[in-house]
This record gives sequence, C-alpha cells and structure tokens, in this order.
Amino acid sequence: AAAESGGGGGSAGPCGRALCEASEQDRRLRALFQKLDVNRDGALCIHDLAEGLGRLGLHRTELDLLKIVKAGDKDLDGQLDFEEFVHYLQDHEKKLRLVFKSLDKKNDGRIDAQEIVQSLRDLGVKISEQQAEKILKSMDKNGTMTIDWNEWRDYHLLHPVENIPEIILYWKHSTIFDVGENLTVPDEFTVEERQTGMWWRHLVAGGGAGAVSRTCTAPLDRLKVLMQVHASRSNNMCIVGGFTQMIREGGPRSLWRGNGINVLKIAPESAIKFMAYEQIKRFIGTDQEMLRIHERLLAGSLAGAIAQSSIYPMEVLKTRMALRKTGQYSGVLDCAKNILAKEGMAAFYKGYIPNMLGIIPYAGIDLAVYETLKNAWLQRYAVNSADPGVFVLLACGTISSTCGQLASYPLALVRTRMQAQASVEGAPEVTMRGLFKHILKTEGAFGLYRGLAPNFMKVIPAVSISYVVYENLKMTLGVQSR
Repeated sequence: AAAESGGGGGSAGPCGRALCEASEQDRRLRALFQKLDVNRDGALCIHDLAEGLGRLGLHRTELDLLKIVKAGDKDLDGQLDFEEFVHYLQDHEKKLRLVFKSLDKKNDGRIDAQEIVQSLRDLGVKISEQQAEKILKSMDKNGTMTIDWNEWRDYHLLHPVENIPEIILYWKHSTIFDVGENLTVPDEFTVEERQTGMWWRHLVAGGGAGAVSRTCTAPLDRLKVLMQVHASRSNNMCIVGGFTQMIREGGPRSLWRGNGINVLKIAPESAIKFMAYEQIKRFIGTDQEMLRIHERLLAGSLAGAIAQSSIYPMEVLKTRMALRKTGQYSGVLDCAKNILAKEGMAAFYKGYIPNMLGIIPYAGIDLAVYETLKNAWLQRYAVNSADPGVFVLLACGTISSTCGQLASYPLALVRTRMQAQASVEGAPEVTMRGLFKHILKTEGAFGLYRGLAPNFMKVIPAVSISYVVYENLKMTLGVQSR
C-alpha cells in the first residue's frame, strides 16, 4: 500500500479521500522525478540523483545514492525508471511512517523536542533538550519548532533506510526461537543495543531459552535420532512404539539421553557464531546497520560453518549418547574416551560434509521465508508500530523453521547415520554418496525422511517454550522492552 501523503480532509467519503490522496501522491512523485531527471532521459542514475538532490539542497554521499539505486533497481540496468522510483519511495515512506509514529509519543501528528529526547532515552542514548532542538531546526521548514509528517518525509527523502531500529527491535528471530538446530542466520542488533550492552543480554536470554526448550522436547529429539538410524522398511518404528521401547530398555530417564551435551553445546556454538558473524560483516566491508538479505545469508552461513566446525565433535557425542544402551557409557567423557580409543580422532568428524552442506538450504530457506512473512506483515498491517505481537512472531518463526528443516532434512538424516555408523565395530567405512544411494535403493525417497514426525511434533512446543523463557529471562536481565 502506498504511504499516505499528508492530511486529506473534506467531506468526501473514505474511498474518495483515498483516491484523492493517491492521485496527489502520484503528482508529487512525478514532479519530483522530473526535477531529479537532470538529463531528461526518463531514468535516474547516480549522477542524476547527486545533481538533482543537490539542487533541492539535499546532499547525500555516493554510497547512499548507490544503495538507493541498488534497492530500487528491479531490472538491474543501473538506474531507476519512474515505476521503480515510485515503488522504492512508497516502500521507503512506509518505513519512515513507522519511525515517525514511534517518535510521536503524544500521538498528535507532530514531533517536538521532548519526544525526540524521550525516544532516544528509551534506546539508551542521552541528549539534552538543546541538542534535540538543533535536530528539530534542521528539519523544521515553517519555524514552529515541531515537525509534521510532511516535513519529516521531505527531510528523509531518498535517504536509504535499509531496516529501521523499530523493525530490528521487534523482529528478533534466531535469538528467540530454538528448535534444536542452531543453523539459522544470527539476528541484527541496533546501534543502541550494542552501545548499551543489551546484545549480550539478548544472547544469554536466548541461550537459557534454548536450554529449557531442548530439555522439554528432548524425548522427541531422541526418538527422532533412533528413527533416523534404526527405522527401515523391515523395522517400522511408530511414535508410541518408540517411546515404549525406550522406557522398557532404560526407564523414563532414558528419554533424556544425549540432552546434557545438546544443552552444553549451546553456549560455545552461539558465542562463536555471533563473533564470526560480526567479523565476516566487517570483512564484507559494510558499516551499515543492516545487511541486505543475500549478504546476511552469506555472512550467516559462513558464521554457522565456523561455529559448527568448532563444536562438531560435540554433535557426534550427542548422537552417540542418544543411541547408547543402558550401561554402555558412564558419561560424556567415558563416551569420548571410548570413541578415541576404538575409532580414532576421525570418528569425531563423521558426517561433517552433509552437516556443512545442510547449512545453506536450512539457513537460506529459513531466512527467506521469515523475511517474506515479516515484510508481508509490515506492508499490510504495520500502521502505528513495527511490533507484530506474540502470535504473529511465533507463527512466522514456526513456519520458517519448519520450511528450513524440511529442505535440509535428508542431509541431516545422512549426517546422523554417518555419526552413528562407526559405533558398529568392524562396519565398512560409509560415504555420504554411498549412504544416499543405499537409502534410496532399499527404502525409496521416503527413507530420507525417517523421524520427520517427532521432529515436526517438537517444533511448536520448542518455539513456544523458548519464546516464553526468553521473554522472562529478558526481564530478569533488565533488557528494555518498548
């Protein structure tokens, strides 16, 4: 939907008013396009934008202009035609409207100095009223010392807003939701969250939420591992039968086998991943607050690969501990010693290749689906705030995680089988390709999705539990919610 263009009054009905506003906005944008189109060729290149905006008294850096063209250039010809220009500005104004509404605390359609001071304080940045007045003066055209929507929009016109702090604040994803796999692209944090040290509190709250969520859904996770490794056409395991078998073999406590190491690996994996992500962002060479989606996927996948490589032996131990029989190992260290003595160091990296290959489809599809759902919601429903509310956030997180898992599941199954394979003494060395062929030949494509039912059964409880725990830990750690 197009962002509104100032106030529309009169006695016309809502439809008439909307049409009037739409044609008024079209006229405004067409006039602006003509002013900026310096060489009159019907398209805006960086040179046109620099010169045209300069004439309007708006000076933007070349990097800013490059971002504008990149963001709006749908046909990739290096310039914006009128349609692309309108589409870019409508999207841009929608984001500006959200920022304006979040600053307008009194809800009177104007921003004054006190509101600027208050909003920045909420974000942990302290400024004096004099400084706020200075900011106001730079935008205030009519000398009222308040800014209305038109002044705000015109001042920020063609200033790239990649992703406003409001959206980053409310739409955290991988920090909040833990579905047992840590392959999602890390969240962004606003400049204020970094400066005030809120980011590490978010990560600690996310880690604690993951620990509780994984522990609560551990029986389903263990059942998934058993089905991935042992289920076949001849040995058809069902959910109730699987639980009965586990309890019969090792009592109710055996349902949590492998959970200890699964929880233990959250801290090192999250920390390494976050640090690697920040370093890769710097290496990509962007000092922008928000990366574009393909840059986030690249940085997030690389960070995920680095983190997974660092803690991969713990992944193997988790699988072996989940598959162990009663009395087989006295604990994690005993398990590690046994593997090292019988199979050597290489056993700790069994299934490493399918695991690494699984990062791209999982992270890519999870991120793409989440961003698509998020943007669809923001376009359609975000009027006064970018806050989606609990239900929308949970629904988006659940759908994107499910799609990501579905895409990478065959690789996850092959990885788990390879991790377990060496535990059979004297078993022949198995390769990823050989295992794929064997499963397809003996069980068909369905064989690559063994254990999918318990895996999906744990998604909704895992997402819900991690969200509730995350919110409570956030309050305990003093993270400011707005």
